[in-house]
Amino acid sequence: MFPDDIQTQAAAVVAASLTRGVMLATAESCTGGLVAGALTAIAGSSAALDRGFVTYSNEAKHDMLGVPADLISANGAVSEPVARAMAEGAVARSGARLAVSITGIAGPGGGSDDKPVGLVHFAVADARGVHHEAHRFGDIGRESVRLASVRVALRLLLERLQP
Repeated sequence: MFPDDIQTQAAAVVAASLTRGVMLATAESCTGGLVAGALTAIAGSSAALDRGFVTYSNEAKHDMLGVPADLISANGAVSEPVARAMAEGAVARSGARLAVSITGIAGPGGGSDDKPVGLVHFAVADARGVHHEAHRFGDIGRESVRLASVRVALRLLLERLQP
């Protein structure tokens, strides 16, 4: 179902999560649950993944993750502040100690000059705080942006799980 490299990454994240005893959560917008899907494709992942939040709409980001509506209004859903709030909300509203969030514009439409198609914001949150990254994948096609985003999200989780 997923390319081999994503399966390998997901297996490494699940193994690291189990080794460290850290439960995970995902808060996904443009990936629509693909990160959680990649993790749950790995046998034994039920001991590593608490839950995945698919928060495609602004209302879902607010209702499920507690992202303030005024934060979304002021910055837009595809922004660093919203990605950070999504990751923090996923930790706060789950049994997880580490969460990753993804919010972006996969295309083909929906982009603008300041937020072009292919712009994706990521954040990971745990007791150490929140780390953010933004990637501009370009207008490489909807599925390519989504898969590239899964790769980044899994890398961020794995990096945060390192001692």
